Amino acid sequence: MPEHRLNLLLQALPEAEFEALRPQLEVVNLEKNAILIANGAPATHVYLPHAGAVSIVVGLAEGQAVQMAMIGHDSVVGASAALGDEISMTEAVVTLPGTASAIDVGAMRAAANRSSAIRRLLARHQQALHVQAQQSAACNAAHSVEARLSRWLLCACDLYDGKTLPLTQEALARAIGVQRNAISIVAQALREAGIISYSRGKIEIRDLEALRATSCECYDVVRARQEHLIRAPH
Repeated sequence: MPEHRLNLLLQALPEAEFEALRPQLEVVNLEKNAILIANGAPATHVYLPHAGAVSIVVGLAEGQAVQMAMIGHDSVVGASAALGDEISMTEAVVTLPGTASAIDVGAMRAAANRSSAIRRLLARHQQALHVQAQQSAACNAAHSVEARLSRWLLCACDLYDGKTLPLTQEALARAIGVQRNAISIVAQALREAGIISYSRGKIEIRDLEALRATSCECYDVVRARQEHLIRAPH
């Protein structure tokens, strides 16, 4: 499969629409911790990941950041900019390294204005992002740290090639909005249960089914809704 088509949005485009867009697509590396879109700034590019994961985060006054969604090969970073929102109210930061197709936001906006198929796809992917954000808010309010961490790791595995994730416990704490000591306690329990193992800067998923069992229902809810929005016939 051509590299651009590894992204589900590009994969879903009719052939003629994809070929019109292809000359403007550039393959870029997604470097860990790179900020793709800054909070309060206009987006310059739209990113369609092939591998890796990008976190959409909201900054708080105290300097903390809370993740509201995670995007990988299943979606697009910057859909709202392509649909006309000039300024981003969130930050897009690379959590897991990979590659993506990148296109100038003006070029993608022009393509969306020309093509109803591209416009519909971008709108559906943006809707799926909102679903993630809403479910994450409910999950953070209602579920245990163990369930939330398990859900987050499952989502990361879906988007990353392999079960060894280049993540620290500090990064996991930021991702689900808890203190690092809470992650240490839960990670130790998951390790003792044989579900994960970890060393400095790496977390390995040892038992995926057991991890699913410790996760909350939010993982399946979001997956089902995203399947409906993103993979449904357009």
